[in-house]
Amino acid sequence: QVLLVESGGGPVQAGASLRLSCAASGGTFSNYVMGWFRQAPGKEREFVAAMTASGSRTNYADSVKGRFTISRDNAKSTGYLQMNSLKLEDTAVYYCAVYLGRVILSTSQEKYDSWGQGTQVTVSS
Repeated sequence: QVLLVESGGGPVQAGASLRLSCAASGGTFSNYVMGWFRQAPGKEREFVAAMTASGSRTNYADSVKGRFTISRDNAKSTGYLQMNSLKLEDTAVYYCAVYLGRVILSTSQEKYDSWGQGTQVTVSS
């Protein structure tokens, strides 16, 4: 089992930047695909970004492409989500998640086995 803990969320102004972190423990992080998802109150959880185990390939939701950057440091067993040019629509609880895999990159939340507790991002004007 992999334990994931997100951090770095908080209140920010529209247009600002924020970097979320996802610290992993209990497994070999370099063996896992990592994804970021978000959920606004009363809304369904949605895909944000994902990265293969080695970091060689990424996938982004259209709503964040060009603004968000997913990355990982396998030596530190930590994943990141750099969020730039934040918009009001980005307000949500952000979750990191992983599943065991190296080649296949999935954007479907059903594929992910382990989830963090989430970190709140609130964007205001």
